[in-house]
Amino acid sequence: MMMALGLFVFSIPTAAYQSLERQTSWRHATNARVGARAHSQYVGPGDDTINLDGWIAPMEIGSEASLMMLRDMADTGKAWTLVDGRGFFHGIYTINSMREGRSLFTQSGAARRIEFSLSLNRVDDNLVDKLLGDLSLPTPGSMMGGL
Repeated sequence: MMMALGLFVFSIPTAAYQSLERQTSWRHATNARVGARAHSQYVGPGDDTINLDGWIAPMEIGSEASLMMLRDMADTGKAWTLVDGRGFFHGIYTINSMREGRSLFTQSGAARRIEFSLSLNRVDDNLVDKLLGDLSLPTPGSMMGGL
């Protein structure tokens, strides 16, 4: 296992990525001042984006169904936990975009090589419960109508 996004596992049988790029930003608000440079104040973390690029060769390495599963996960709009193969928890991410490129076609039109690029965006920690709410376990009081 290279990495898991929710229940999807990136690996050679599914969809292995060849590169991982992470871009993190931090927000600074500025206020103009007369006769001086603008004053800057740190206001919190900004976007945290991970891009995964890879390719599959259907019937040899990877599965075209894996790409369909990633698209289905993105269609839900939910956030997913991201854990690498070493067990490091990266955070909760949504799937923002996915790109596919097909090449090396057979006579029947099937692609022998499918390149993909997946863009993931970390969500704010206070939104995790809202996005993953249906995955949380019910509390004893909630099952009894709050008694």
